[in-house]
Amino acid sequence: MAGKSDRLLRSNPVHKKVPVLLHDGRPVYESLIILNYLDDAFPDTPSLLPSDPYERSQARFWADYVDKKVYDCGTRLWKLKGEPHAQARAEMLEILKNLDGALGDKLFFGGDVFGFVDAAFAPFTSWFHSYEKYGEFSVAEVAPRVAAWAKRCGERESVAKSLYSPDKIYEFIGVLKKMHGVE
Repeated sequence: MAGKSDRLLRSNPVHKKVPVLLHDGRPVYESLIILNYLDDAFPDTPSLLPSDPYERSQARFWADYVDKKVYDCGTRLWKLKGEPHAQARAEMLEILKNLDGALGDKLFFGGDVFGFVDAAFAPFTSWFHSYEKYGEFSVAEVAPRVAAWAKRCGERESVAKSLYSPDKIYEFIGVLKKMHGVE
């Protein structure tokens, strides 16, 4: 576990990775679980989830879709070559088109306000540049509504302050490629 802090290893001894939210000295793990926790722990603040049960289920579905699909497929874009790479590219295009359709003409996935799906998906927007480079596509061409949504999210102070720059992500992937012997 070289390179991982003692605090991280103590806070998340099972997965030994981020994200970990420390609240009142207690750790909460995994992105979607953290988002649900925030809604439960701070009931007097605006909820990330819609109040309607069906809309809540849809938000949870799309957040889970993002969580399970985007990072994994994006990793395969830079890690694989040949036919497996072509399959990862095709899958990423499908993922982006599906998300573009789910977003539709809304400002955010939940409608007019930033919500659960937006919070789950926004961290991936800084990875778009790398996905485009390694996948040889343009998010704006494949999923224009998602591209416009990503720009809106990036203009939010809370999002802008929490994301690495796309160039830093691209550099990071370069380091990962070397670590994994992918060149």
